[in-house]
Amino acid sequence: MSTALPRRRPGYGQLNDSNPLVPYLYLLPHAIFFFVFVIYPVGYGVYVSLHRWDLLSESRPFVGLEYYRALFDFSTPQAQFFWKSLLNTTFFTVISVPLLVATSLGLALLLNRPILGRAFFRAVFFLPGVLTVSVMGILWRWIFDNQIGLVNAIRTDLFGNQPIPFLTTEGLAWLPIIIGTVWWTIGFNMTLYLAALGNISRSYYEAAEIDGAGTWAKFRFITLPLLAPITLFVTVTTVLASFQLFGQTLVITNGGPSRSTQSVIQFITEEAFTNYQFSSAAAMSFVFGLAMLIFTYLQFKIMARDAKGGS
Repeated sequence: MSTALPRRRPGYGQLNDSNPLVPYLYLLPHAIFFFVFVIYPVGYGVYVSLHRWDLLSESRPFVGLEYYRALFDFSTPQAQFFWKSLLNTTFFTVISVPLLVATSLGLALLLNRPILGRAFFRAVFFLPGVLTVSVMGILWRWIFDNQIGLVNAIRTDLFGNQPIPFLTTEGLAWLPIIIGTVWWTIGFNMTLYLAALGNISRSYYEAAEIDGAGTWAKFRFITLPLLAPITLFVTVTTVLASFQLFGQTLVITNGGPSRSTQSVIQFITEEAFTNYQFSSAAAMSFVFGLAMLIFTYLQFKIMARDAKGGS
């Protein structure tokens, strides 16, 4: 007597293997959104950068790589301002990223200890991250205001010193931007480190204590290597966010003084929506995007190799 079970017909929860289009139907909604919001805008941007785009003219002739070549002709204002703003953004990234990574790690190590009010302090350091960039910018612009700011009020009222024109002095104008950004975003990285520290088994530290390891040895040979993957993630995402600097400089200094704090995205926005040079702005966007891709790829390769070696 045959014991073979009858073949079930495909029903609810079962895929019909005879139709090869079924998997693609599941991908179709995402593919539509990806095309509408990624592929089409990027393709249209490339098209704009290759034509002389004038909103008041019906003729938009093809000019090829003219606007890309102009970015490397340093006799033009566009090239000078673009590379200066890119240098400003790079300076901000080089200064702010180590501060954000090191300070968030330090806070996470402190708040990972069983101290009184630990949950309260975690909330205090995380709360600034819920503010919008405009609120954060207005707050730190007031703190470092040339005349009525909190810093200058303390200097003049308590110590009798003359006020310092932070917002109109090259170099000093970066202080409210960098300090404000660290204060504003440190909570997110701190939370990531706290989650990673919570996953480290206590048995590693107990074994190290038996071998006579001190606090620094445990941090160097246990904590840091085990935090290498999250440090890679935090560093890469912080670098990407820092290169997207825009709101802080716009609200706090408006790119001044003398464009010394103008970010590259701020200049691209000015080129497009103030000067109405859409083709030039599109070319700048793609050059900046390409530089970001190369930098991120190299950074990820180097740090991933170090993290793998450390683990």
